[in-house]
Amino acid sequence: MSWMPGGASADGDAAQRNPVRNTGGTNMGFRVDLGLPVLGMGMLWLGGCGVASETGPLFEKAQDVGAVSLEGRTSYDAQTETYVLTGSGANLWGSEDAFHFAWTKRRGDLRLQAEVSFDPGGDEAHPHRKAGWMIRDSLDDAAVYADVAVHGDGLVSLQFRRRPGGETEEIQAATSSPRLVRLERTGDVVSLWVTGEDGHEESVGAILLQLPEEPYVGLFVCSHQDDRLETARFSSVALESRIPQEGEERIVESSLEVMELETGRRSVVYRAQEHFEAPNWSRDGGYFLFNQSGRLYTLPVTGGTPTLLDTGFADRCNNDHGFSPDGEWLAVSHSPEDVSLIYVLPATGGTPRQVTEKGPSYWHGWSPEGETLAYCAERDGEFDIYTIPVSGGKERRITQAVGLDDGPDYTPDGRYIYFNSVRTGLMKIWRTTPDGKIQQQVTFDTMWADWFPHPSPDGTQIIFLSYDRSVQGHPPNQEVVLRMMPLEGGEPRIVARLFGGQGTINVPSWSPDSRRVAFVSYRLVLPRW
Repeated sequence: MSWMPGGASADGDAAQRNPVRNTGGTNMGFRVDLGLPVLGMGMLWLGGCGVASETGPLFEKAQDVGAVSLEGRTSYDAQTETYVLTGSGANLWGSEDAFHFAWTKRRGDLRLQAEVSFDPGGDEAHPHRKAGWMIRDSLDDAAVYADVAVHGDGLVSLQFRRRPGGETEEIQAATSSPRLVRLERTGDVVSLWVTGEDGHEESVGAILLQLPEEPYVGLFVCSHQDDRLETARFSSVALESRIPQEGEERIVESSLEVMELETGRRSVVYRAQEHFEAPNWSRDGGYFLFNQSGRLYTLPVTGGTPTLLDTGFADRCNNDHGFSPDGEWLAVSHSPEDVSLIYVLPATGGTPRQVTEKGPSYWHGWSPEGETLAYCAERDGEFDIYTIPVSGGKERRITQAVGLDDGPDYTPDGRYIYFNSVRTGLMKIWRTTPDGKIQQQVTFDTMWADWFPHPSPDGTQIIFLSYDRSVQGHPPNQEVVLRMMPLEGGEPRIVARLFGGQGTINVPSWSPDSRRVAFVSYRLVLPRW
C-alpha cells in the first residue's frame, strides 16, 4: 500500500478551473429522507424500485462539473438495476476537477457501495479514467471532497482534497480491479474498503475530512481526456445514511487489522463496538493478545470470539503487555492502586508475580535471551528507559534525557533497544545500547512525531506510529500513519493510513515470520451502525 501526496500521482495535471455546467441529466425532484429512526429503514436498495429515469431512484440531478468539452449523461436501467454514466473531463485530481456527476444530498453518516466497470474503450482509452462514489461539499470544481476512484487500469484509491483549491491526495488500495467498493463517512472520518474477486475484503485506509452536514453524494465518471467520452456502469448500488437521534452519542468501534507487508493488503480480523487495544502476536503465530477494560483476551489469528485470559488478581491491565521470546511467559502492566507495576505470569494464564517495586512502570520489551525486561518509568518527575531482570531486583536507568523517553523494544540480536524520545523538541525514534552508553537518533524528518518503534523478528525492519507534528502526546482518535524503515537506517515510508493513535500499536505486534503486522484502528460510530 502506498500513500501519495497531491501532485505525485500518475494522473498528471488537473483541468483548468471552470464554473459548474448543468449540462447533463434532468432534475426529477426525487428525494428520499434516509434519516429514519430505525437503521434498517435507512437503506435504499435498487431492487424492486421500478423507477426509470435519467437519474434513477437514488439521485436528484446529473450534471457536468468543471471544464468539460463534451456533454455527459446519466441513465438508469430498472431491469438490471444498473446506473450508466458517460462523461469526459481532463482529470479528477490536482486542485480542480472535471467530471460527470449524478448526485443527491444526504445528511448524517453514509455508507456507499457499488460494483464499478468501464465499457471497452479500445487502445485510446486512458488507463487513468476514473469512476466511483463521491462525497463533495459543493459543485465547485475545486471543492473539498472524498471519493473511491476505480481507474481504467484497475487501480483503486481513496482520493481527497482537504481544502478548497488544495491539492488532491490519495491512499491506494493493494487490491486491483475489485469486485465491490464501499466508501463510508462516519462523523468526520471517511473510510474505504474494497472486495476482490477472491472475496477478500481489504481495509484501504481512513482520513479525517471536514464536510458539511448535508454534502453532495453520488456517482461520477471522468474520462481523463477532455475530447473523449467514457462510459462507466454501476451495479449493486446501495446508499445508506444514518442521522443521530436526539441524545444519541457516538461510541468507539475497534478493528483488529492485519497487514501483509509484501502486498500491503489489510484485513479486519475482529471488529467490535467496544474499545480494545494493543495486539500482540503469539510466538507460535496462532493467536493475538489484546487488552480491554483492564483484562486481557486472546483471539485466533483467523478471527472468531475473544477468550478471557486468566490473569488472577491483575484485573487493571493497560496496553503494555507482551510475550517472552520462547512464548512461555507474559509480561503485563497492572495498576493495583492507580500506579502501573510490571508483573510476569504464564502465557496460558495464572497468578502474576510482581517484578518492579516502583511505579509507574510500563513494560515494552523483552530481551532476546529472555532474562531482562525493558520499560518506561517515571522517577522523580522524569520518564526514562529502564531495564530490570525478569526475576526482579534492582532496576537500571538507561536514559537520562530531559523529557519523555518511551516505548523501548529490543532488536532480535540484543545489540540495541529502540525507543521514542522528545529530547530534541519533537518526538522521534532513537536507539541505545543496553548499557545506555551509545544513544543515536534514527528518524529526523520534521513532519511527523514518531512513537513506539518495533523491530521485526528477522532484524531487518522497524515499524512505528506517526502523528502530525502538531499533535501533543499519543492521544486516541487521530489521523495517524504507520511507517516502516530498514533497521540499518534509511528513509521511512508510509505503509498504512488510519484513524487511531493510542492503542493502535503500542506493543510488539509482528508475526513470527516478519511478513505481517497487527494493529488496531478506530472509528466513532453511532450504535448499531
